[in-house]
Amino acid sequence: MNLKTFLMVGLGLCLAFTLIIGDRVMAKELQTVKSETAPGGIFGLGEENTAYNKYFIGKSYLKPLTDEGVSSSNVTFEPGCRNNWHIHHKGGQILLVTAGRGYYQAEGKPAQELHPGDVVNIPAEVKHWHGAAKDSWFSHIAIAVPAEGATTEWLEPVGDEEYSKLK
Repeated sequence: MNLKTFLMVGLGLCLAFTLIIGDRVMAKELQTVKSETAPGGIFGLGEENTAYNKYFIGKSYLKPLTDEGVSSSNVTFEPGCRNNWHIHHKGGQILLVTAGRGYYQAEGKPAQELHPGDVVNIPAEVKHWHGAAKDSWFSHIAIAVPAEGATTEWLEPVGDEEYSKLK
């Protein structure tokens, strides 16, 4: 193979590689945009969460996914919605972020910004809250870590002043 052919083949391979990688990046960006703009993400919005409304600032939606063995639900928060500080006694909770942008904060620690694909493991007895960013819908799968006698203690709301300091 002469130098001209070698360079042409190399250039062609580089171009093909760039197009393939570019298409994958664009597809991932499109998927992220869709999950951020679609309320409820891939599991759907569910019903308005009226049973726990008194523990939320703003509207949230609940779509139960499993109810035998391990309890799991898709929880969706409208922009600015967050739940009160609370503690899961005996059993903890795992959050699998599926759509939008939100926050999780454990007492005494800074709030963590959350995005699709993030996982939060909340041990039992940790006071915390989670919810949407001011400008984004937010959905996560909430998995209750099973434990005999597990309960949730709902506490004070996350104040507007505290919440408004987040990005």
